[in-house]
Amino acid sequence: MFSPEIVTAAVLNGLLTGAVYALVSVALTLVYGVLHIINFAHGATLTAAMFAAYVAWQAGIDPLVAVIGLAPLFFVLGYAVQRWIIGPASHGEDRNILLVTLGLSIVIENVLLATFRSDTRSIDVPYGFSSVDLGFVFLPMPRVIAFGITCVVALLLWILLARTDAGKAIRAVAKDKLGAALVGIDVPHVYAVTFGLGAACLAVAACVLLPSYFVNPRVGNAYVLVAFTVVVLGGMGSVPGAVIGGLFIGIVESLSGLYFGESLGQLGIFLIFILVLLVRPTGLFGARA
Repeated sequence: MFSPEIVTAAVLNGLLTGAVYALVSVALTLVYGVLHIINFAHGATLTAAMFAAYVAWQAGIDPLVAVIGLAPLFFVLGYAVQRWIIGPASHGEDRNILLVTLGLSIVIENVLLATFRSDTRSIDVPYGFSSVDLGFVFLPMPRVIAFGITCVVALLLWILLARTDAGKAIRAVAKDKLGAALVGIDVPHVYAVTFGLGAACLAVAACVLLPSYFVNPRVGNAYVLVAFTVVVLGGMGSVPGAVIGGLFIGIVESLSGLYFGESLGQLGIFLIFILVLLVRPTGLFGARA
C-alpha cells in the first residue's frame, strides 16, 4: 500500500493532466454537440497546432505566448475548412462529413510528414523543469500553467455559450437546426463558427502541451483516443461533461500508473470506457435521443 501523501500527489498530478484531456475533449464534444458528427481530423488538427507552436518556438516565441496568435489563427482555419471544404463536399450528408474529415486527417498527417519528417521533437523552455512546492508534493510548473489556462478557457467558453447571442445561436442549432433556420439563424455559419471554436481549443491545448511533451506527425492520435473516452464518459455533446470527465480520466490514469505501473497507466481509462458503454451509454451528462 502507498502512503496517503503519495496517493494525494498522484491525484493532483492526475488533475493537472486531466485538464489538458478536458480541453482536447471539449473541442471534440463541441463539434459533435452542434454538427452531430465525429470529427476524424481532430487528432491531425491537434498535431498541426503542436507543430505550429514548435515553429513559433523556433522563431523565439514561447508557446504560452504563441497561444495569443495561434488560437485566433486556428479559429479562422477551422471556420474556413468547415465553411468551404467540409460543408460543400459533404452535400448535407452526415456520412459524407465523416469521410471528408477522415480524408482531411490523412492529408494533414502526410503534409506534416513531408514537411517535418517522422522525427520526434521537443523544446526546452526556462520553466520546463521548474516545480511548485506544496510542502508534500512537487507539481511540475508547465502542467500547473496548463491547468490554469484550461480553467480560463473553460470559463470563457461557458460565458460565450451561455451569455452571448452567438452562444444562443449555437445552442439553438444544436437543439434543432431546422427550427433555428426558420427563425433566421444562419446554420452553415454557426456550423463553421463551432468548428472554428473546436480548432481554437486544440491550438490552446497544443501550446500548453508542448513545454512538457514531444511532437511528431502522429502524436495527436494518442490524445484523441483518450478524448473519445472522456466524451463518452461525460456524455456526447456535453461541454461540462467533457471538462469533468477529462479531470476524472486524468486521475484514473495517474492512479492506474501508480498501482499497475507506468506502462499500464491507461488500462483504467479503457476499462472505464467499457463500463460506461455497458452501464450508462449516455454518459454522466448525456441525454437520451
